[in-house]
Amino acid sequence: MSSVEGRRACVIGAGFGGLALAIRLQAAGVATTLVEARDKPGGRAYYWQRDGFTFDAGPTVITDPKCLRELWALTGHDMAADVELLPVMPFYRLSWPDGTVFDYSNDENELRREIARLDPGDIAGYDAFLQYSAAVYEEGYVKLGAVPFLDFQSMIKAAPTLAKHQAWRSVYDLVSKHVRNEKLRQALSFHTLLVGGNPMTASSIYALIHKLEQDGGVWWARGGTNRLVAGMLRHFERLGGEVRLHDPVVRIDSTGNRVEQVETQSGWQGRFHAIASNADIVHSYRDLLGTSQRGQVMGRRLAKKRFSPSLFVVHFGIEGHWPGIPHHMILFGPRYEGLLDDIYVNGVLPADFSIYLHHPTVTDPTMAPEGMSTFYALVPVAHMGKLAIDWEQYGPLLEKRILDEVGRRLIPDIHDRILTKFHYAPRDFALDLNAHVGSAFSLEPILTQSAYFRGHNRDDVLHNFYLVGAGTHPGAGIPGVVASAKATAGLMLEDLAR
Repeated sequence: MSSVEGRRACVIGAGFGGLALAIRLQAAGVATTLVEARDKPGGRAYYWQRDGFTFDAGPTVITDPKCLRELWALTGHDMAADVELLPVMPFYRLSWPDGTVFDYSNDENELRREIARLDPGDIAGYDAFLQYSAAVYEEGYVKLGAVPFLDFQSMIKAAPTLAKHQAWRSVYDLVSKHVRNEKLRQALSFHTLLVGGNPMTASSIYALIHKLEQDGGVWWARGGTNRLVAGMLRHFERLGGEVRLHDPVVRIDSTGNRVEQVETQSGWQGRFHAIASNADIVHSYRDLLGTSQRGQVMGRRLAKKRFSPSLFVVHFGIEGHWPGIPHHMILFGPRYEGLLDDIYVNGVLPADFSIYLHHPTVTDPTMAPEGMSTFYALVPVAHMGKLAIDWEQYGPLLEKRILDEVGRRLIPDIHDRILTKFHYAPRDFALDLNAHVGSAFSLEPILTQSAYFRGHNRDDVLHNFYLVGAGTHPGAGIPGVVASAKATAGLMLEDLAR
């Protein structure tokens, strides 16, 4: 008999973190209910179908598939029965305004040729960077990624490792120590933007992303990231889990130092031995736990922290096939550090931008009707706490500027070819996802907001309330939130077994 037999848990929010946690709890024998506000699961990995095109909201870069397969392997199942992963190569094509192109992959010989094209003198420096990346990957991801930091003592234990790897340095600073070519510095430091971090301020520990990709590759789920979400939900239900969709949680009731009940908009109520939230961290405390003193105190405290930027995303479906445009492209603008300052510090809408261009149909033609292609063009923008503009007014203008730039650099007659398009702005993150200030990645990943200084996987006061997802340790990105689910599940199962 399981030591958690008869125990009931609720997971609020069916993003990647919530789904991974719900699977782990249900696989261990805890009767788990997953409650999702929107009509479809996925959280930030939502999707739309329009005019025969499938548009993934994101994230679209799948790394470390091993951490996902583990969710099925817990019960002897095979992820391949529910999800087909396709390799993406190159991982990214980086393009600069002067026409320079750099294909980034884990084909070692090809990557060295690409580096040599930029600057042959930087190959030795790249080797040194790779060595550093491997070391911080082992320490920061393999050893500590799924370990909860619940007290300051745990941070003290990690301090020697952080000091040894000069964690106070930024990723860009660390990269610059090893390579001198500015374009290569950008190529090796932009990754932190994929988890909401500024390469100029995010801890050098985040250089581990390079090793993560080198070892595990970059993948795509056939049918879209939404098919990975659907596969996770199918597996959770197969194990006996209960799902409630399109019914937002409005309140978590607590008594003393314990949470007891969840209430949704429809009036449904459920009592549980443990409750975990995959919702936005400020929303979880300030709104859902707003009737408790703990919720009010933490809501105010968290709102003062530094939050990651938001995103402006233009989804568009166009006529024609584009075999020359790879799955992932970064179209760098004329500025790097100055643009990052405008987004992270100054809070202005700059005249220039860097674009992450996603073109899934080159890997998976099922994402668009016959003879058509699906794209999205994404630009980071300051969150609404820094950039308080009317997105209803500025959205269409920015959309046109972004499509003009894609047209100028890649698809000259883009406006004539577009069959359907729409954009997603910071205001949508705030309204659809209850994201504080419309942030796309929750708390900004800086050293003083990492590990113990991030949201704790288990609350310090409410002993059976837990967090999972981007706002807690270790942070954003699919591997990050899936690791947070592992850390949180370990705590929950240990507590529920008592």
